[in-house]
Amino acid sequence: MTMILPLHGLRVIDLGSVVFGPYCSQWLADLGADVIKLEAPEGDSTRLTGPALERGMSALFLGCNRGKRGIVLDLKMAEGRAAFDRLLDGADVLLHSIRPQKLKSLGLDPDDLLARHPRLIYAGLHGFGEAGPYGGRPAYDDVIQGMSGIADLMARQTGEPRYLPTIAADKVSGLVAALSILACVVRRQTTGKGGFVEVPMFETLVAFNLVEHFYGHHFDPPLADLGYPRAMAAWRRPLPTADGHVCIMPYTNAHWTGFFRVAGAEQHLADPRFADIGTRTAHIGALYAIAGDLIRQRPTAEWLALLDGAQIPCAPVFTLEALETDPHLVATGFFTSVETAAGRLRYPGVPVLFDGVRPPVGVPPRLGEHTRAVLAEAGFSDADVAALLASKAAREG
Repeated sequence: MTMILPLHGLRVIDLGSVVFGPYCSQWLADLGADVIKLEAPEGDSTRLTGPALERGMSALFLGCNRGKRGIVLDLKMAEGRAAFDRLLDGADVLLHSIRPQKLKSLGLDPDDLLARHPRLIYAGLHGFGEAGPYGGRPAYDDVIQGMSGIADLMARQTGEPRYLPTIAADKVSGLVAALSILACVVRRQTTGKGGFVEVPMFETLVAFNLVEHFYGHHFDPPLADLGYPRAMAAWRRPLPTADGHVCIMPYTNAHWTGFFRVAGAEQHLADPRFADIGTRTAHIGALYAIAGDLIRQRPTAEWLALLDGAQIPCAPVFTLEALETDPHLVATGFFTSVETAAGRLRYPGVPVLFDGVRPPVGVPPRLGEHTRAVLAEAGFSDADVAALLASKAAREG
């Protein structure tokens, strides 16, 4: 039986590039939407980022464009804009990550498009909210990590401003964009109308960051400083053992009681600083320092056995290389291979299951690979397509 995914029948036109927009639309594709990646003639810059079996299909592009169909239209040309507008007749969602001041010249003004296509859900994935003084500024992951407080948190913990070694701003914002788009899909079922949704990276990452780190500033006047102490503690890291490291997360009263008992340090159970979660949070630095000194005295395997026996959350540190052969990920069929004309591609799979089944993974499109097919579906005749290709307003792979 063919698996019918939740977003089957939803058509999305994705004008996003780099990671923010493409990661958002990849999630929609993973969940069953027909995502049409519309690119300019030069293609998404990530097509050339990293190793590749064939030009234009490099590693970073593969990582956030799977399961889509690809079309090339030049929206700087009148013919390309006219063809694009016809595509919107059959689309449910349009998303882009283009700076707002460039939209009008490309025929992407949201008011104009929604006037012609009132059921369309139009998602503007921006660096900053348009209403503020930063509106329209260019934004990339490093910039947003620096502005949203992430680099400052790293400085508070390590003494040096640093970025997280993952594209956190783009990916978190992409997830919020996908969630917001689907909220609009649900609203349209009730109202029959589409609308405009703005997803700014800066505000999204500030909101993400301040879930725990707004802390005492939830109160007016503040009851404590910004920054959640447990997350900020210098000892909050994999703790050195006698022969390596261990990840340990005692959290509840029972966890800490169990930890001090298996560590042979029950005298700390009487310390009023560690009596409950409130007092532990207030003295988290001292608590983690004591735990760190205790952990250092025994090897990793011994700690894992002791902690596991006491039902305290713990784990060894996994390397990136170890993930591909991790027994849990192997047993759940998480990684998958896809055969292409250029060779075999490996993918981390879709993490969610529907009725116990993991959605399949589709390969990303070559530049313009589906231009002819998508235009034909939109009602373009062979002559129409030929004229677009001849004018250079469209390109096929």
